[in-house]
Amino acid sequence: MSDATLHATTQNPDDFAVQIADQIESFLVAVTEVAKGDEPGSTVPFLLLEVSQLLLAGGRLGAHEDIVPDERYEPDPGPEPDVDELRENLVRLLEPVDVYFEVFDPYAPRTAPVPARISDDLADVSTDLRHGMVHYRAGRTTEALWWWQFSYFSNWGPTASAVLRALQSVLIHVRLNQPLEELDGLDTDQAAGDETLEVEAGRVMAEEICGPLGMRPAKQ
Repeated sequence: MSDATLHATTQNPDDFAVQIADQIESFLVAVTEVAKGDEPGSTVPFLLLEVSQLLLAGGRLGAHEDIVPDERYEPDPGPEPDVDELRENLVRLLEPVDVYFEVFDPYAPRTAPVPARISDDLADVSTDLRHGMVHYRAGRTTEALWWWQFSYFSNWGPTASAVLRALQSVLIHVRLNQPLEELDGLDTDQAAGDETLEVEAGRVMAEEICGPLGMRPAKQ
């Protein structure tokens, strides 16, 4: 992309900056709407779709040559946006599948999986994206693109990718009727063997996930 395109101030829909900003804004609006809980049964499929589309924008940023900001130091964008309400709403909607495990670096040998929360991760991603959006709306287009590209590599890209895999896994377990071994919120202190726990987890999954999502488990 030419320097003229990077620094363009017109809202040409063919401009790279405009397209990236539109994709990011679409994600922010959609996730906020999903978190309101108006359609709780569609939470996981909607989030899967939105995160997938966001990662398309991330892939375009990642494949692009390094974007260099106009200023040596980042202009002050003001206070960080409050995402606590978004996080809390997602915690409520995603229970009992909010907690998942992720390998931080697939190229680090013998790396142990670490626990994470989809709700925390989506709130974290939203914070990064909103930070860049403040620059974009203030007319600092190059600064916004630089921030989105930098934070894609350093934070929101890997985080969104991990969330995508977690959301995919939820739908895979539901549609292929593969019980989860343990669900967030399941009482694991009861005296039960592994087989009993797996059956109970499958029951909870069917009641709390499959039903609200409007899905039927696959026939065995």
